[in-house]
Amino acid sequence: MDITQEKIDNLNSILTVKIQAADYQARVEKAIREQAKKAKIPGFRPGMVPPAHIKKMYGKSILVDEINNLLSDSLNKYITDNSIDVLGQPLPKVDPHKEFAWDFSEDFEFNYELGVAPPFEVNFSSKDALTQYVIKVDDETLAARIKNIRRSYGKMTNPDVSADDDVLYSELVQLAPNGSVFEGGISNTTSVRLDQVKDAKIKKSLIGLKKGDVLEFDVQKAFENDAAKVAGLLKIEEEDAAELKSKFQLTVKNINRLEESDLNQEFFDKLFGAGTVTTEEEFKAKIQEEVEAMGAQDAERKLQNDLYNYTLEKIKFELPDDFLKRWLKATNENLTDEELEKDYDNFAKNLKWTLIENKIIKDNKLEIKYEEVFELAKKRLDAQFRMYSPTPLSEEQLGQYTVQYLQNKENGNKIFEEVKAIKTLEHLKSIVTLNKKEISHADFSKLPQE
Repeated sequence: MDITQEKIDNLNSILTVKIQAADYQARVEKAIREQAKKAKIPGFRPGMVPPAHIKKMYGKSILVDEINNLLSDSLNKYITDNSIDVLGQPLPKVDPHKEFAWDFSEDFEFNYELGVAPPFEVNFSSKDALTQYVIKVDDETLAARIKNIRRSYGKMTNPDVSADDDVLYSELVQLAPNGSVFEGGISNTTSVRLDQVKDAKIKKSLIGLKKGDVLEFDVQKAFENDAAKVAGLLKIEEEDAAELKSKFQLTVKNINRLEESDLNQEFFDKLFGAGTVTTEEEFKAKIQEEVEAMGAQDAERKLQNDLYNYTLEKIKFELPDDFLKRWLKATNENLTDEELEKDYDNFAKNLKWTLIENKIIKDNKLEIKYEEVFELAKKRLDAQFRMYSPTPLSEEQLGQYTVQYLQNKENGNKIFEEVKAIKTLEHLKSIVTLNKKEISHADFSKLPQE
């Protein structure tokens, strides 16, 4: 057998595999004998079917299978032995003018296209600088968080007059351009949350209403032409909502208000457990700790995302795009050309990051241990369970769930990749300069997060 590589350029190669009869005959004869032992054919006792009979009946299909197995083994070995960093998988290069007789003595020649990873360097130093935000817990943010928590444990009431943050249970009826009710138009009884109304003037008009009050309601202006919001409110398709120009008649059917829970011991015990918090000051301190922790997590996510984008911007290299597009089409039968063009840039971006990530891991001999994968999986599962129950699982139970979770190959790979990304970003953070900058929650929320 002879395998040669022809470099088209730095990113593309052609592998030519020449197979002679002597390379495959022994494999084929062995496969035929093994098939003869297992075959169940009328007229022959089990295990006594003559190999010649198997060869006559199934010989060509066995030959094709063995040639394919030989090709796969040989290609993988050649790529490994020659340290070729292949992207995707080798793609057979079909020659429409070449046909094989498959006659057990034929010499074969196959050509494969290879997409090859480009050479590049990862050079970071203290000259590379990023902003590390420190989110301050301001009074407004703390008050908003306390209000949300108190409301989540509060009770529903039905006041006589609507106020800010109430919910108006209302009938919405489409109006004609002249202001009359549009016959056969859109109508729906739904809940209008005042805290979601964006237009200040319209929101003001919804405050001070009583049950039975009627007014004209510009639904598009109220929600700043948010088609998804309008569609949900009127129970229509999002495409129709985007084109909707009509105003609506709003009739108040009821007013719902979620009252805030009292700051008493019963409330504290529900939140933190019996006796953990006993005063309003302790309650506020606990919430401040929570908000600070959430802010630190948000800031860390922002830093990781900025570092990710900075790295991709700093380390420039090309990919064998044409080859990769053909490979994606070949390995995803249902992928349309439109979907390919739409999604390819994201695919290429993720592939570039993976190549950079692998090089950082390799060059710096960073280890990814099973214990780290296990602990991260356990942390993720613990967070999921806490969403549904305030009582945490025991360490033993959580450990058992984690073992079961990681036994799924897809889950294991997902967590492994997450640990690898964390290791890579932590390594980069140890090299670059991080300039700390205090910022309020409000200003931080205005920063681009992606």
